[in-house]
Amino acid sequence: MPAISAFPGLRYDLGHIGNLSDVVAPPYDVIDRTLQDELYQRHPANVVRLILNREEPGDDDLSNRYSRAARFLTNWRREGVLSREPDPAIYVYHQVFTDDGIEYTRRGFMARCHLERFGEGNVYPHEETMSGPKADRLKLTTACRANLSQIFGLYPDEESAAQAVLEEATAGQLPLEATDHLGVVHRVWPVTNVDVIGKASALLGPKPVFIADGHHRYETACNYRDQVAAELEAKGETLDAAHPANFVLMMFVGMSDPGMIVLPTHRLFRGVPALDADELAEKIGGCFTTKMAGEGSDLAQSIWDQIAVEDNQGTLGLYTAKDQRWTLARIKPEGHERLKTLAPDQSDDWRGLGVSILHRLLIDDLLDSAGHPKPGYVRLIDDFVGGLEGRAGGEGGREEGEAYQLGAVVMPATLEHIRQISGHGERMPAKSTYFYPKLLSGLVINPLE
Repeated sequence: MPAISAFPGLRYDLGHIGNLSDVVAPPYDVIDRTLQDELYQRHPANVVRLILNREEPGDDDLSNRYSRAARFLTNWRREGVLSREPDPAIYVYHQVFTDDGIEYTRRGFMARCHLERFGEGNVYPHEETMSGPKADRLKLTTACRANLSQIFGLYPDEESAAQAVLEEATAGQLPLEATDHLGVVHRVWPVTNVDVIGKASALLGPKPVFIADGHHRYETACNYRDQVAAELEAKGETLDAAHPANFVLMMFVGMSDPGMIVLPTHRLFRGVPALDADELAEKIGGCFTTKMAGEGSDLAQSIWDQIAVEDNQGTLGLYTAKDQRWTLARIKPEGHERLKTLAPDQSDDWRGLGVSILHRLLIDDLLDSAGHPKPGYVRLIDDFVGGLEGRAGGEGGREEGEAYQLGAVVMPATLEHIRQISGHGERMPAKSTYFYPKLLSGLVINPLE
């Protein structure tokens, strides 16, 4: 594992803000306009004003949402709304949540992680990144000189040895606690004992770290470090190895933790051929066996239940809006062979992913729809049905007046897929995984000064 270290984090002073639940927020990239407004109204010091400040009329290069975020951060520190930890700490972090009627607790800890470019060390990505979000986050980091949200990192630790040391150190202590807008309970314990920190760090040893969420922010942190180094070099100085810009705030969770689950992200496609189920079967029949599975968008849950029980990456549930019918499509050996010719540079592990089969083989090739508009991404089946019925568009949703021609229910990649494919130096298609719950912003901030 890359070197980790404790740090004196910035945390909300409960004497100033009252309830921690009022000032925290999910990651910026899952906040839509409605939730942004709700968070703005919840508390004048809600962290959304830092991580996703509103655009305002008259914004320019000097006065904009990034400069406003920096002013809020400066003012809150000056006023005591945010105060710095007196001693370097790592932060044990639990998330208590329910999925499908079962309660889970996901356990991890937050610390500074030494930055390594992807491909140059022991930090591995699993999804592609885009230039736009990285440019946006670099402007924010440059303005605020802080990591406002944590990267989500996974590491192999079958015995949970490092986490056990931290759990023992915090046993019986009252946590800081917040409940998010989805009802997930988040609990944090600062750990400042240097012996405990040293023991946990030693147990982690040379383990790799796989980025679960926060790829854009991780690459942004590397870009910010290089920017700071260049500025110092221009003044005839060098970036000290201990400088905070050499590190990024990261949440570390063991891949074997019982609360570490991966949920699916289903797809709603527009800009693809408007086919009925029979036409779809004819188009894809050379590579898939197809079976009609019913009619009506309200069958989505039943279709997903069948696919989840089957637990096969090569099984897809396809909804054709033209006739409102469902098709269960299962890839055939011929489909696997065709995908090899379409993606010869990818590994068998990559080509075996449901999302790879769906996008590269079925959508791009068999339906001849490469370059289609960004699909709507939805996690919950209710939202999937809503998108099919025109009530919601999902993340990345449609343009006004457009309809979805095809819905796809697909298995998520597993943690083992992440380990294998990242180890090959490959990246999965976008939204191959959905890690729930999301980590909260506002629990602790990492100053980069």
